[in-house]
Amino acid sequence: MLAAIVNYGIGNLFSVKKGFERAGFRVVVSNDKEVLKGSDVIVLPGVGSHKAAIANMTSLGIVDVIKEVDNFKFGICLGMQLLYEESEEGGLKGLGILKGKVIRLRGVPKVPHMGWNTVVGESPLLEGLSGEYFYFAHSYYKEYEGRKEEEAVSDYEGVKITALVCSGKVCATQFHPEKSYVNGVRLLKNFYTYARR
Repeated sequence: MLAAIVNYGIGNLFSVKKGFERAGFRVVVSNDKEVLKGSDVIVLPGVGSHKAAIANMTSLGIVDVIKEVDNFKFGICLGMQLLYEESEEGGLKGLGILKGKVIRLRGVPKVPHMGWNTVVGESPLLEGLSGEYFYFAHSYYKEYEGRKEEEAVSDYEGVKITALVCSGKVCATQFHPEKSYVNGVRLLKNFYTYARR
């Protein structure tokens, strides 16, 4: 399966590329419309600002491609946040592929939420992994509401964070699987199996 990591000018592209390769994907890094259309999975990587990412994707003319093509999507951290309708960060609308709003962490001792935390839930992506630790680095999040697509939750100082979503061909993690060592590779392998079904 071919995973196309979207190069929108920000993000940790090298580590994401390595993570997907370890999981068995063929990987290309691109912002070319035809490459994205021809891939099996479009990967939205995860470091940077919401506003800059949306602005860069808009200037590259790839927003509609990402929204409209019928292939799998996988968002990581910021990439997950971009999939929602809007974010408090930056004032620009998101891709609107998932319903909801991304908000800033408040009422916690430290922002950003950075480090290892448990992820609990039922998902084909978490097979053998529920309750395990994954690496987080974020200041914004989608509040966990128990929606069907919100397949896993993480608790940060009493704040319920949507840690993993998966609905049809759209999956995403608030944590960084590519920085989560063995657990992250296993999750991406589970996604590979899920996407091949």
